[in-house]
Amino acid sequence: MTKGRPSFEEECPLRPPFQHDRDRIIHSKSFRRLKHKTQVFLAPMGDHYRTRLTHTLEVSQIARTISKALRLNEDLTEAISLGHDIGHTPFGHAGEDTLNEIVPGGFNHADQSLRVVDLLERDGKGLNLTFEVRDGISKHSKGRGEVLCEEPACMASTLEGQVVRVADIIAYINHDIDDALRGGVISQGDIPKDCLKRLGDTHSKRINTMVNDIITETLRSGDGRLRITESVLSAILHLREFLWDRIYENETVHADFHKAAKILKELYQYLMDHPEYFLTLIEKESLYDSLKRCICDFLAGMTDRYAFNLYEKLFLPLPWTVL
Repeated sequence: MTKGRPSFEEECPLRPPFQHDRDRIIHSKSFRRLKHKTQVFLAPMGDHYRTRLTHTLEVSQIARTISKALRLNEDLTEAISLGHDIGHTPFGHAGEDTLNEIVPGGFNHADQSLRVVDLLERDGKGLNLTFEVRDGISKHSKGRGEVLCEEPACMASTLEGQVVRVADIIAYINHDIDDALRGGVISQGDIPKDCLKRLGDTHSKRINTMVNDIITETLRSGDGRLRITESVLSAILHLREFLWDRIYENETVHADFHKAAKILKELYQYLMDHPEYFLTLIEKESLYDSLKRCICDFLAGMTDRYAFNLYEKLFLPLPWTVL
């Protein structure tokens, strides 16, 4: 059962509310755009690097595995998983950091994801999702915070939402290492040996260890809260710090993000200076919010390649054509 939706509507006779929410997210424009948004590596040439979309699918798979074993609502888990990054910026966290710097009031992709499903999708009508899905989306983000959140203000009200938070961490820790190995940013020998010993020496073994530990420990405790052993938790935290030190803050990875930040900053200022042109871009006759807020929504919704193309159109000279 759900606590309801922002606007009342008759429920679908075939699909339960959370399944209906999942379908609405999958069919949204914002979800489709995730395939051309950076996860960690900006516009990689290889076909096998993760994008924001494939990250989302991996989170969904891990979260559903945990939820099924714990006999939770898989539809709710999947809906939160598929929607958790729907408001993410182009250029990964570099894009988020840039918008947080230039937009009055700051920017957070979890808040933006909720704004997308509440307001921006379906030409301003929003998706009218259930309370539980919206709550899970808005509280999935953790940065370098606790793996198992204990603070009520930032903890999802459902176990399904809490599962997605943990699944997000499991997914990115493992696939970002996998991508970094593929890209030659690190080697297998760089990964902390104690983590390999406790979690496994392959991508699949590490995911299996983390997932099984959460399921087993949660069922063992029987107190209705997600649990993880201290040994596995400390290994996860160690791996996460390794990622920050060797990958996320690696200058090889970061080199082009300075350029990406420049693109977003200059696009923001140009659109602020040319509001009429901005309205033509968003195909509206008037603003639905302040100009700054509308431009922020527009920039956050861009794919990497759309941002590149618009910047090229506005700031770079085009080849002269003889008529």
